[in-house]
Amino acid sequence: MKILTGVIVGFLVLAAIIWLTKTWSAANKSQPFINSEKAYQAGLSSLWPIAKAYWNTQRQAPAPQNAVPLEALTPTILAQSTEDAVYRLGHSTLLMRIDGEYVLIDPVFSERASPVQWAGPKRFHQSPISIADLPAIKTVIISHDHYDHLDKAAIEQLIGKVQHFVTPLNVGKYLTSWGVDPIQVTELEWWQSVELNGLHITATPAQHFSGRGLLDRNQTLWASWVIQGSQHKVFFSGDSGYFKGFKEIGERLGPFDLSMIETGAYNDLWSDIHMLPEQSLQAHIDVNAKAMMPVHNGTFDLALHDWFEPFERINTLAKQHNVTLLTPKFGQAVMLANPQANQLWWREIMVNPAMDDTEQQVNSTKMDELNEVVTDHN
Repeated sequence: MKILTGVIVGFLVLAAIIWLTKTWSAANKSQPFINSEKAYQAGLSSLWPIAKAYWNTQRQAPAPQNAVPLEALTPTILAQSTEDAVYRLGHSTLLMRIDGEYVLIDPVFSERASPVQWAGPKRFHQSPISIADLPAIKTVIISHDHYDHLDKAAIEQLIGKVQHFVTPLNVGKYLTSWGVDPIQVTELEWWQSVELNGLHITATPAQHFSGRGLLDRNQTLWASWVIQGSQHKVFFSGDSGYFKGFKEIGERLGPFDLSMIETGAYNDLWSDIHMLPEQSLQAHIDVNAKAMMPVHNGTFDLALHDWFEPFERINTLAKQHNVTLLTPKFGQAVMLANPQANQLWWREIMVNPAMDDTEQQVNSTKMDELNEVVTDHN
């Protein structure tokens, strides 16, 4: 009875949030940010199927039951190499060394991806390196303002370590309100760029939405990012549904040495704003990258799939389509000049077996259908 009451109360709260957001948005004439391809509108009609899905879905492994394997990252380890490299720290948090400078993407170090630290999605694992042990950071790049990508506590702790912050339009206002000097912040519109001592950073489109509270829906921009040094160039998708903008990014700014593509927290009910694994793989193909690193997984429980499912599905799809897939342990170096082969580290702590052949065949069919759609677009 308590569970049912909780679900009903949760449903009513979500309904109230959506109603308040829509009411405020209708009266607010300053809402400028929209997607280029699909307008994402969450209303009561979409809320009910989502509530039913959360009520009815049975999961065997929403979180790891054993410790997630990490490779500890220390200042000494980082100092042992000057090669261009990427270190995955968790979820969508990435530390990159390029041209001898360090770039930090979507730094989230808090225990929970939430406006409060006593409730909300809790980490499966700690970061392989603390903020205190991070080297001097040339720039922090933020993809959008959601709590699993923009962590106030982390920004406040990073202020003394970071030379510059680069964000989509209006996201910089959060940073300056948290103590960052405005002169250290650059806000970009899609296709705009900034150059920092030879490091070229470009904001590119994504298909998502923004907001950290009840009344700020889409008041800040969301973006994917291209980071280019003298020898290597990478693409970071941020959060996005699949759209033909990936193809345009590849045509205008590709090819890339590495794509870091959102592959997690997905569901058919919200696939307009979070890609299914088949779409994530197609996005990688579209942007024309040599290797793919799936991100937005393995750290928080933000959807209805088992925690390891994104890794299993994308691993199967990559094999079927001859895509070089990089799934390093958190903290493990990926050298951009010579990325290592796929590692199936999650299987060390999986309770459930990998997907059976029937599920893999279904995913393969979906991918073939998506390829046909993309071909038609072109």
